[in-house]
Amino acid sequence: MARVALPIADGPEVRRYARQLMRLHARPMTAVVVLHGLAAVAGMGAPVLLGMIIDAVSSDEGAQLSTVDNIALGLAAFVVVQAVLTRFAAMASARMGERVLADLREDFVDRVLAIPLSTVERAGTGDLVTRTSRDVNQIAHSVRRGVPETLIAIVTIVLTAGALALFTPKLALPCLVGAPIIIFATRWYLRRATPAYLRENATNSELLDGLTETVEGARTTEAYGAGERRIARTMHDLKENYRAERATLRLRSIFWPMADMGFQIPVAATLLVGGWFFIEGWVTGGQVVTAVFLVQQLIEPVDRLLMWLDNLQVAGASLARLIGVSLVPDDRSPTGVKPTSEQLSATDVRYSYVDGRDVLHGVDLTIAPGERLAMVGPSGAGKSTLGRLLAGIDGPRVGEVTVGDAPLVELPLDELRGHVALVTQEHHIFLGTLRENLMLASPSASDAKLREALAAVAALDWVEDLPEGLDTVLGGGKHEVSPAQAQQLALARLVLADPHTLVLDEATSLIDPRAARDLERSLAAVLEGRTVIAIAHRLFSAHDADRVAVVEDGKIAELGSHHELVAANGSYAALWRSWQA
Repeated sequence: MARVALPIADGPEVRRYARQLMRLHARPMTAVVVLHGLAAVAGMGAPVLLGMIIDAVSSDEGAQLSTVDNIALGLAAFVVVQAVLTRFAAMASARMGERVLADLREDFVDRVLAIPLSTVERAGTGDLVTRTSRDVNQIAHSVRRGVPETLIAIVTIVLTAGALALFTPKLALPCLVGAPIIIFATRWYLRRATPAYLRENATNSELLDGLTETVEGARTTEAYGAGERRIARTMHDLKENYRAERATLRLRSIFWPMADMGFQIPVAATLLVGGWFFIEGWVTGGQVVTAVFLVQQLIEPVDRLLMWLDNLQVAGASLARLIGVSLVPDDRSPTGVKPTSEQLSATDVRYSYVDGRDVLHGVDLTIAPGERLAMVGPSGAGKSTLGRLLAGIDGPRVGEVTVGDAPLVELPLDELRGHVALVTQEHHIFLGTLRENLMLASPSASDAKLREALAAVAALDWVEDLPEGLDTVLGGGKHEVSPAQAQQLALARLVLADPHTLVLDEATSLIDPRAARDLERSLAAVLEGRTVIAIAHRLFSAHDADRVAVVEDGKIAELGSHHELVAANGSYAALWRSWQA
């Protein structure tokens, strides 16, 4: 199956989404800015009052002790007020960050769940897992701290610069000598940072994808002696990831020394110019001290702003990957056409995973409502691919798959699942109670209905023996179920979902043959009158079916009842004889 890359949102789309998120949280964000602005104003009291003390003490008349005491009390008051305001501002920032993060996570989950299953499978696990873990964590850090800290830094810089211009206007200009260096370094860095971090994230996805494939396919790798190729693939991915991370490190190693230079020059320039102005009598000693302290105070918010700008570049790259999930095109186009019956048909169906290499070649098949059809054939013949098309998971490249003359790809997903559903060898037990796992298929189902579904798939006995019955917590290190039991629960969900047509792709492969036969008999009794398409290697399914379709080389080579095909002495008869032997 050809791998496809999940899309990545461009800059304008990321900024549009960020603005939308900020508008949704405008009130708490305004409160954060106001509180931190007031804290910044309170923080400026210390430099101003220190300058006043120095001027009072150095004046010709001298300073009265009461005057110094009053200024000192005012200084202490400003410190206390700043501490209180900073505390409440930090709490407001934390609350806002958690709310924004919660909205972002919920939105991302909705976007992920909307991705067509066929796209998820073709994209591979590495890219999506990296987006849902590493990218989300990077954004979480930025949302919790980066966005509030950036706003705080901007407010502090503006207010401190305003205080500098207000209280020491003659010494305001020297602090600007470092601005060209900082502006140049920042512009240089920002132009290069986003592409570099996007590449770093992409190489992380490739590395994780390769490692996941290697671990999951360890036995296959060993059986085919492909260990050296897998090691070579991993080493290549590691080298690419190293190059990508080294590129971002290089950007930071150039940017931060330049930024540090831009921080220190204004302090030295203000002190030098201030000393000159004081000697000339143009400013007082207190004004020089106030100016130097205010410029010194500017360094911390500017440094913080640049630091979080760097972090926000990482978060922006991650956000572009998260938003990109929603840019995956839908695999179906609902037209409002309603099925007129439950008859499932495939007409001249061709399908390919890779352009120019069809795996299905002109398949024609009609399954009557209530019919039980078995699809058999050698591995790689196209049985599972045809089953996916009949279940509406994928759409044909050429031809049409319909239910009651309505193409499956033109039915909304919810409506499609009411007509046909697919159960494969793969299954998943979600962290939660057994009842919650079952109710995914039918949220309003009663306990009696759940037990009926469990009994239908021969699972009720072992469920009743669980410590807490339906309330037993499964998964996540809690109660573990066997692969066969997990498969029974997946089939029970299917019974609860109650579609008219079922496509069972090796759905009983992990259950021993005797239990599988009992299970299929139970399903047959429960699903009386429903259409069942069973894809299996075990031919007892074919023996019990109304018709058997033999799939070979992407075509239906034979079609008929078990007895008809055995009598025809073709491919099916050979399979049957070998299975009986």
